[in-house]
Amino acid sequence: MRFNLLPTDTAFYDLFGRSADHLVEGARLLTDLLDPGADRAEVAERVREVEHRCDEVTHETVRRLNSTFITPFDREDIYRLAGALDDVMDDMEAAADYLHLYRIEGLPPGVPEQIDLLGKAAALTAAAMPRLRDMRELDEYWIEVNRLENLGDGIYRRSLATLFSGAYDALTVMRLRDVVEQLEAAIDSFERVANIVEQIAVKES
Repeated sequence: MRFNLLPTDTAFYDLFGRSADHLVEGARLLTDLLDPGADRAEVAERVREVEHRCDEVTHETVRRLNSTFITPFDREDIYRLAGALDDVMDDMEAAADYLHLYRIEGLPPGVPEQIDLLGKAAALTAAAMPRLRDMRELDEYWIEVNRLENLGDGIYRRSLATLFSGAYDALTVMRLRDVVEQLEAAIDSFERVANIVEQIAVKES
């Protein structure tokens, strides 16, 4: 573990925590979109608002990074982690937009499972961010997120198989594929966050 003789700016930990909390809210709103009675336009707008708040945290992180002399760990790693957290929210917002704009009624069986995985990955990520302060007990986090991503890969492949089974017309296949692929991208983005955390922990140990 590296030690600095000068005080470091610990606000970055709080900023990462705020970003992760936004991911939890975004994943919850995606679940709301599965409700047949949901006002998808309203829910999609709420997801967009969360995405804007996440952007603001990312911008605040970059501004602080540019004005801080001593950082808790490498500046490049702070930048990468902030950007990766923001990417997850971008992916979830895009998925919400597809679900709303395409006016999709019948979703493939795998979509609720994908969204459930996003909720679990978001909760794990939010719980992990405070542990960056001492870099302890983080291995369980990235191992579990990797496991969820592997599950997501299987669900994604099965969803594609269902889409191309002949049960849907060509236009519906195109629309549903966009949704499935965007949800898969969000799961992959959660894994990228976990990978960055792992790299930081190894570097700082």
